[in-house]
Amino acid sequence: MIAETVCSAVSAAGLGIAAVTAYRRRFLTAARIAAYSLVPIGLVMTGVVEWLADTAFSPVAWAGFGVLGVAWVLFMTTRAVERRRGGTRKERKAARAAAQRDAVAPGASAPSLGQGGSRPAAEPASRPAKASRGGDDDFSDIEAILKKHGI
Repeated sequence: MIAETVCSAVSAAGLGIAAVTAYRRRFLTAARIAAYSLVPIGLVMTGVVEWLADTAFSPVAWAGFGVLGVAWVLFMTTRAVERRRGGTRKERKAARAAAQRDAVAPGASAPSLGQGGSRPAAEPASRPAKASRGGDDDFSDIEAILKKHGI
């Protein structure tokens, strides 16, 4: 009952301000103020204010809002984890399948030494000599990369 009285008073005050604004020949602003001032009385007439007053003092309603809040937090958390992992299960499965289809041949992973036009032609011949030493075979790829970049 008090909420309806307050809403009616707010609407009446708003319409008074709109009338004063219109008297000052600011009609667009007066129309906007009148529109805002009619909203509270419209909410009272539709019953929304009564429903809100009943909801505000109901512990069951507040528990329902709490459950909705927990559901929203869970939903947002799962979305964040999904984005971090890289999409849904279907998207990850499709990405794995595409990676397997587009895989290169095992021989293609060897470094290509003839790309940079500044290398002498005799260098590939010296590589088997390094590999025949024994223990240097593990670092020959690394040495080739470093030499390619001039280090």
